[in-house]
Amino acid sequence: MRNTKILVADAASTDGTPEVAMAFRSQLDVNVIPGGLPSVARNAGAAQADTPYVLFIDADIEPASDSLIRRAVETAKSRQLHCVTTSIICRGGGFADKLLYTGNNMFQYLSRLHQPFSTGMFMLLDRQRFAELGGFHEKVHFAEDYLLSKQVARNRFAIVPGGVYTTNRRFQRMGHLKVARLFLKTALNFWNKQHFLRDHKYWEHKNAAMRTQRPRDVTLRSE
Repeated sequence: MRNTKILVADAASTDGTPEVAMAFRSQLDVNVIPGGLPSVARNAGAAQADTPYVLFIDADIEPASDSLIRRAVETAKSRQLHCVTTSIICRGGGFADKLLYTGNNMFQYLSRLHQPFSTGMFMLLDRQRFAELGGFHEKVHFAEDYLLSKQVARNRFAIVPGGVYTTNRRFQRMGHLKVARLFLKTALNFWNKQHFLRDHKYWEHKNAAMRTQRPRDVTLRSE
């Protein structure tokens, strides 16, 4: 799998993320690049990609099927799609966690009738179309994935079965009601760009960490 390029955007992590990622260099073409908030980090990674498609996934994501990525790429190729996503499965969470993610999945499927959207947890994009859309809006600190994907035409969007496993860290950090209210307000303001440009304090903990952590120097080397 050396032909699989992995770009890890590290935002001053304190859990050894760069070292863990670099430990796989003998198996994968992996590189750690300076990160930041999601919009900036994802654009920085995409700028180094040279493949027809680029897949954005979160750090706590695990495909529920070994064939998920292959099927997503094959679906995009065969149907000439611009965006392919999948459903979210909360493994190990409580009833409220599973309920909210189930609601998200249902809303995502229904969105295909009007203006489809994808979450950045698993978001396969046609790289050329990604560039044409200008990538992720770097002044948006919340729902930058939603803002970008809703610009994709309905006939160029698909949801592949299989799903990805995630954690309930978002709910633990902010609380179920606050997250649900924020996502609902975002869905109702899909037409209002100013809503996305406002600071919703979603990454407040990350901003604080980045102000107090010194940037980490990463040296790329062959093991």
